[in-house]
Amino acid sequence: MMHSRNSFFLGALFVATLIVATPALSQNAPITQETALAVLRPYEGESVREVDPATLTGKVMCGYQGWFTAEGDGADRGWAHYGRGERFEPGRCTIDLWPDVSELSDDEKFATPFRHADGAVAHVFSSHRRETVLRHFRWMQEYGIDGAFVQRFAVETFHPKNLNHCNTVLAHAREGANRHGRAYAVMYDLSGLQAGQMPRVMDDWRRLVDRMRLGRDAQDHAYLHHNGKPVVAVWGVGFNDGRQYTLAECAELLRFLKEDPEYGGATIMLGVPTGWRTLDRDSVPDPKLHEVIRRADIVSPWTVGRYVSPQTAVRHARQCWAPDLAWCREEGKDYLPVVFPGFSWRNLKPGSPLDQIPRLKGQFLWTQYVQAQRAGATMIYQAMFDEMDEGTAIFKCTNTPPVGESPFVTYEGLPSDHYLWLVRQGGRLLRGETPPTDALPPR
Repeated sequence: MMHSRNSFFLGALFVATLIVATPALSQNAPITQETALAVLRPYEGESVREVDPATLTGKVMCGYQGWFTAEGDGADRGWAHYGRGERFEPGRCTIDLWPDVSELSDDEKFATPFRHADGAVAHVFSSHRRETVLRHFRWMQEYGIDGAFVQRFAVETFHPKNLNHCNTVLAHAREGANRHGRAYAVMYDLSGLQAGQMPRVMDDWRRLVDRMRLGRDAQDHAYLHHNGKPVVAVWGVGFNDGRQYTLAECAELLRFLKEDPEYGGATIMLGVPTGWRTLDRDSVPDPKLHEVIRRADIVSPWTVGRYVSPQTAVRHARQCWAPDLAWCREEGKDYLPVVFPGFSWRNLKPGSPLDQIPRLKGQFLWTQYVQAQRAGATMIYQAMFDEMDEGTAIFKCTNTPPVGESPFVTYEGLPSDHYLWLVRQGGRLLRGETPPTDALPPR
């Protein structure tokens, strides 16, 4: 997810324009619609049962972008979400964190023009690689993180090359969740959709159900359910950032996902603005938004960038989370607050300050977990597992990034797994396994 002009929220057009700018299809092995759809099959691998996928209650679920590709990884998308256009080099990159690739195999690492202080070549990963996605879900298992909402940008399903990548990442995430006993669910991000394009989202869900039996496959023991139904998340409803699709179109998508006799029957998690309840701040001032929200089952307001320190996080919990929860209880809805570790998009948005919302060695994130628990939250959305573009990633990132024209933030000298560990502590706090304390728990 990205951010908007209202306190840094959305960059959906960034998603669309960046993907369009990737290199042309290979003349030797073009990726066709048939190629992209061939990836979608029922699950046939092994499945370990650890996390209970039958409920979202008591769980911390991460957002999983899975949108990073590299030259030579087989995706034929170039340096998507790493570089600008077709170039990824010092001065032309869009990430503010650098991944820790020390555990990756040689086949998972891709050399870049960046260099470390000692002159060594700097490497990155590709989300297109099966081994890497499985590794990410193994990290979730090792650190007790319940699972992930796999992001599926609707605009990326329109072109065979991008659809192929989306489908490949989803298939790998499904396998990773099953092999490592995690839960997963599809999250449709509507950012970038134009008016009249909502039926294409419905068509995509039909493909996933027909070809993968998603949410219905008896061999797939990892797909997240809640209230007895498979969870489908729809993100990007009600923001006042100039989106072209309407609330009426969103309502029709929700009706389809819940009521269609063949493809419906879902529990819907709805990603909405921070100001959804009061219809202000980043929300459209339209009471019809509440009508759309009442069609959903789980309400999840986006909060990245809405507060900037532990103190303002406390104030946000008091002013927003507590009354939001009360509204949801009255309406019979579940509430999924979003927490994030910090924020930085200096390379993505030149001119922005580096380390714009400091992590404070985890204190900022921990305060949000404590406040969410005290407000009465029973589930949490962790933004994000792998989001290096906006500096919200919690997976393993290095304290020794490349040097040169592009600046990077680090984990302040903490171990590269610090935020994976801290999110596990947040999950324990959520479930009442450890008492809330304002100070960071000791490691």
